[in-house]
Amino acid sequence: MILNEEKTDLALMGALCLFLSALEHLIPKPLPFMRIGLANLPLLLALGFFSVKSFFLLAFVKVTGQALITGTLFSYVVLFSFAGTALSAVTMVLLHRKTSLVGTSIAGAFVSNAAQLILARFILFGEGILYLAPPFLAAGIISGGLLGFFAMRFTARSEWLKRKSRNAAGGYNHEGYENRGINKNKQNNDLSMPSVKIRELRGKKPKKYLWDIVLLLFAAFFLLVPQLPVRAALFLLFWFMAIIAKRKTRPLFTILSMAMITFCNLFPPFGQILAKAGPVIIAKGSLLLGLQRAITMSGLIMFSRLALTSVPQLPGKFGSLLQECFGILKKMNSIFFGGNRENAGLKNEKFTGGLVKKLDRLLCEVSGV
Repeated sequence: MILNEEKTDLALMGALCLFLSALEHLIPKPLPFMRIGLANLPLLLALGFFSVKSFFLLAFVKVTGQALITGTLFSYVVLFSFAGTALSAVTMVLLHRKTSLVGTSIAGAFVSNAAQLILARFILFGEGILYLAPPFLAAGIISGGLLGFFAMRFTARSEWLKRKSRNAAGGYNHEGYENRGINKNKQNNDLSMPSVKIRELRGKKPKKYLWDIVLLLFAAFFLLVPQLPVRAALFLLFWFMAIIAKRKTRPLFTILSMAMITFCNLFPPFGQILAKAGPVIIAKGSLLLGLQRAITMSGLIMFSRLALTSVPQLPGKFGSLLQECFGILKKMNSIFFGGNRENAGLKNEKFTGGLVKKLDRLLCEVSGV
């Protein structure tokens, strides 16, 4: 059973996941499923005071919300995100009482990246994944360690967590953070943050369902058609329609991502040899396979961004929770970046100090604790 207080904090932590996901989405990445892991910070914090059931529910909110914010809900990216987050969450739950937040974060990041690499082996890169795996895993270990250090610093200095600890009831407590050897005398580092625009929630009008059906038929045809030229033409159509609809298509990122997917599929080469440059052999079979995988991946992402005109209202309790998270997210965005400070009760007051202080104050003001 989830307590009412825990439900409130679940929505708050879910909104923080989405807030950090939106920030991370602004950072250029060579592959659409690669992430620094900022959105895992609320998961690390939640280990100290959430039940296991609420913790995994928070992880699911993170995956679904990320897909809605980044416009990847109907693409392979959501599979990578779900697999990585699920295995990472299991790892963190098993380890958080046996090691520090740094160790928990590193282990979670490593497992997440390993799961995504295994999926990428069969969906995107083939055996060429061997060239991508070492830097990808190393980057995950480094980012996981840095995130763990930040989480330790946050738990040591957070007024919001201290107030939650004082108000805890029914085993809903802060003890998971108390005995980790945290240095409480470190100074904050100043960090300026970019603005993020979050789409407002709105319901679908009945006349839009016909458009949705047409899009779904196009997507089904895109996946089922075997001819590469036809699939490429549909990908370009999705891209063009997304531009017309004023969606963010990130052309440079898309081209670089497709180039990397195609390149990795050149190893090992098979089929007629078209060109050779040192150790790199371009064979017709491997080139066509790489192009097919790159076009399919990018086409599904363009379709997702075209189809997601607004945040949908999902059914059931989970849908209500996600809707509440997006409502809190809108308030966070307004408070943190000053888009509507007067309505938020802050007038011309500015957020100052390091990132720990900024996020902590944000949680205090949004939750009212």
